[in-house]
Amino acid sequence: MSQGILAGLIGRGIQASRTPALHEREGDAQSLRYLYRLIDADQLGLDDSALPGLLDAAQRTGFTGLNITYPFKQSILPLLDELSDEARGIGAVNTVVLKDGKRVGHNTDCLGFAEGFRRGLGDVARRQVVQMGAGGAGAAVAHALLGEGVEQLVLFEVDAARGQALVDNLNGHFGAGRAVLGSDLASVLAEADGLVNTTPVGMAKLPGTPLPVELLHARLWVAEIIYFPLETALLRHARALGCRTLDGGNMAVFQAVKAFELFSGQTADAGRMQAHFASFP
Repeated sequence: MSQGILAGLIGRGIQASRTPALHEREGDAQSLRYLYRLIDADQLGLDDSALPGLLDAAQRTGFTGLNITYPFKQSILPLLDELSDEARGIGAVNTVVLKDGKRVGHNTDCLGFAEGFRRGLGDVARRQVVQMGAGGAGAAVAHALLGEGVEQLVLFEVDAARGQALVDNLNGHFGAGRAVLGSDLASVLAEADGLVNTTPVGMAKLPGTPLPVELLHARLWVAEIIYFPLETALLRHARALGCRTLDGGNMAVFQAVKAFELFSGQTADAGRMQAHFASFP
């Protein structure tokens, strides 16, 4: 392959991201000229209105594709020419392929979370699950959870309109009543089988927990999508109680596997990418 691949990640507070090394190492293993760059709006001192300009610049300078992370997974939608069926259904994009003058949005988060969930929590009870957050990543995770057989998903989201929009989307796809907006977190969590955090609370740049840890109990399984740090405060408290837990590493790897394939046109070696991820300090 004579032509190289130039990819990037647009987001905020992404200096600790393992995504560039994950893509570049797999590129090396396949003898591809593969460069992956961080485009960190925080570090560049840019507000959210800079997103169209960043996308224009990437297209103009010959980027093959972009990954999109917090907080741009939904605000990027009107800037794209086409959406994959999955991205359209979820209403969020984390991967953009730039080809033939077009910007095509995809969602590899849903597949990434589902694969990690099957591998790490494949046998857990899923009658009722609480999800914190209904943003771009939250939309993908909610689709994955209902697709993996969660009977009812109870969403807690500070932006009520955004939460209701996701509930309506999910019930349209999976059937009435499969998703509801929660109001009393303590009582719902006391009866729930599982808890998933899709908010950014717990990231290195936003330390803390997305809910009072006193509400956790040993019967819960607890999943995170954050992977820097890999062990968030929420997971640490959950493990101390004896909860089954799932960190954000698998989702990070498996969404990257699919994004690599979309950017390069080559099949990625998922096992090798998992090993790369595990080897990072």
